[in-house]
Amino acid sequence: MRIFSGKIMSYNLLKGKRGLIFGALNDRSIAWKVAERTYEEGAAFVLTNTPVSIRLGDIDKLAEKCNTIVIPADATKIEDLENLVQKGVEHLGGKFDFVLHSIGMSPNVRKGRMYDDLDYGYLQQTLDISAISFHKVLQTCRKFDAIGDWGSVVALSYIAAQRTLYGYNDMADAKAMLESIARSFGYIYGREKNIRINTVSQSPTMTTAGSGVMGLDNLMDFAERMSPLGNATAEECADFIITLFSDLTRKVTMQNLYHDGGYSSMGMSFQAMNIYNEGLEYQDVKNDKSKKKKK
Repeated sequence: MRIFSGKIMSYNLLKGKRGLIFGALNDRSIAWKVAERTYEEGAAFVLTNTPVSIRLGDIDKLAEKCNTIVIPADATKIEDLENLVQKGVEHLGGKFDFVLHSIGMSPNVRKGRMYDDLDYGYLQQTLDISAISFHKVLQTCRKFDAIGDWGSVVALSYIAAQRTLYGYNDMADAKAMLESIARSFGYIYGREKNIRINTVSQSPTMTTAGSGVMGLDNLMDFAERMSPLGNATAEECADFIITLFSDLTRKVTMQNLYHDGGYSSMGMSFQAMNIYNEGLEYQDVKNDKSKKKKK
């Protein structure tokens, strides 16, 4: 639903569809924005997050707004996922047509451990929460035949899966694994039930989870200067994901789709080069002053 010239418009892209959305915490979450958009487009869905996140966040408000329920589940635990899938299908009265995986967390990032000094116990947690949970969700849904034919599954990724970005740490490894899982399971699910699985590589976004990444403000500024269209917002990401849930993208699968204003195709932009040159000029002046003092 969008407002143009005072009129509210809805495309009904998801009318009659059912879904499962992981990861909405508060109104800064991409999953939150996706839930709002799917509801506007006519879908019914259930929401889920960990019990701790449900207590600390505002997901109950989102559920009320979207006329649905919240089913607590730790996506790293099979028993929780089995309960979630069974209750979700029961509540909706049929199989899921779409699933959103918006889950990511690194204890190493939270604890300030750098990539060359990782705690390997934390690393295992990072991979389990941020990537292996995606496999567990897919495997559980397949076990219970919970996703209908021509369904769509989307997981949120980031360009650090392909490029080294200072401060993103072991989350980069998790995102690379996440994208691999989408391809591997995409073949199996596509062959069996025409279910498509894709990842969306979103611009750096100031979500609650993203705010823990070292230097995110500077990273967002750099990406904004580098991207011809500018950074994609959480709301714009939700719009894009809606198209992937819809029947308009029935033959798109096993792809990592960049939703980043063109950042992923850039080497150097005019704006970024100007900032770089200004920095060099400042450094040159500073060095000249230092040399004069020494004389």
